[in-house]
Amino acid sequence: MKTLTTTQELANFCTEAAQHDYITVDTEFLRERTYYSKLCLIQLAMPGKDESNAVLVDPLENDLSLEPLYALFRDSSVVKVFHAARQDLEIFYVDAGVIPTPLFDTQVAAMVCGFGDQAGYETLVRKIAKQQLDKSSRFTDWSRRPLTEAQKKYALADVTHLRQIYEFLAKKLHDTGRAAWVEEELQSLTDGETYVVKPDEAWKRVKTRNTSAKFLAIVRELARFREAHAQSRNIPRNRVFKDDALVELASTKPTSHKDLSRSRLLLREARKGDVADGILQAVAAGLNCPPEKMPKPDKSREKLQVNPALADLLRVLLKAKTESYGVASKLIASAADLDALSAGLRDVPALHGWRNDVFGQDAMRLCEGKIALAAKGGEIRTVEL
Repeated sequence: MKTLTTTQELANFCTEAAQHDYITVDTEFLRERTYYSKLCLIQLAMPGKDESNAVLVDPLENDLSLEPLYALFRDSSVVKVFHAARQDLEIFYVDAGVIPTPLFDTQVAAMVCGFGDQAGYETLVRKIAKQQLDKSSRFTDWSRRPLTEAQKKYALADVTHLRQIYEFLAKKLHDTGRAAWVEEELQSLTDGETYVVKPDEAWKRVKTRNTSAKFLAIVRELARFREAHAQSRNIPRNRVFKDDALVELASTKPTSHKDLSRSRLLLREARKGDVADGILQAVAAGLNCPPEKMPKPDKSREKLQVNPALADLLRVLLKAKTESYGVASKLIASAADLDALSAGLRDVPALHGWRNDVFGQDAMRLCEGKIALAAKGGEIRTVEL
């Protein structure tokens, strides 16, 4: 198990890797104590049957630059294969503004190929590579050096088995003509905006039942401050204050440090210093926000006149289509999408792209009374009306 610790070693490996059609990639990182992930290890493998073409890269070595790897990521002649790539891609994008191209995500491909919703790597190793993974090192501290032999073995397995999984799924996608489906699904992963967290929009992730404009204006300002503060100090946003404390602050509207001391949910560290000052300024900004600039929550879905019977029929149709095509139902349409369709909305993902071909067209025909559903044995069929 070879570990690369110098830029020249990495450059030599990447030069050789560039001669192949694909390379498999994985990372190990820590994020419990930081806002941004701390990259601790990179695993790479070229096509092959054993560990001889696989390496570990130690990014914690001071003399190692990842630029040779980033150059390989930019090489459009080599497919970069990941499993559940989002967090890995975020690391590389935040570090260097690089997104590997072209990209192949085996989790997405597995969903398209009938392996269920969000198939885990261990499941694919067992079903495709016919191997068992030793997961004992999964939650170890990857920042500590030296790495143990068990850690190295675990880490390498994340890219060596990935080669066989990729080759199997790529062939199946080619044989079924579904490669374009995966490419469509990967568009959001290859968009740099996916990995940019904007403080101004952080409030949209805070769950609250209160939808008054004044209340949401305070929530927005508190969430904006928390996100910016966490980013600038590279600490988890919950270390500043948690969502339940944020909602409490928006409700109680503190105007002084004394008011903050009465909070039931606010951490003691947040009742003083920069955080306390930031909270009070955010609350004041929310209270003084002009009505025309207050956030306007999307209440369109709350007023939906869902047709329960039609929604149930759409669920039956979806189940029939997923069984027929062997595609994970979650990938085609969510329960909320089906309710929206039954209520007459048409701006849903299920009516676009490959989803429309698989499910959307017949879903619309069902809604319009042009087809019916019939059961024959254990099979559900559509019947023209």
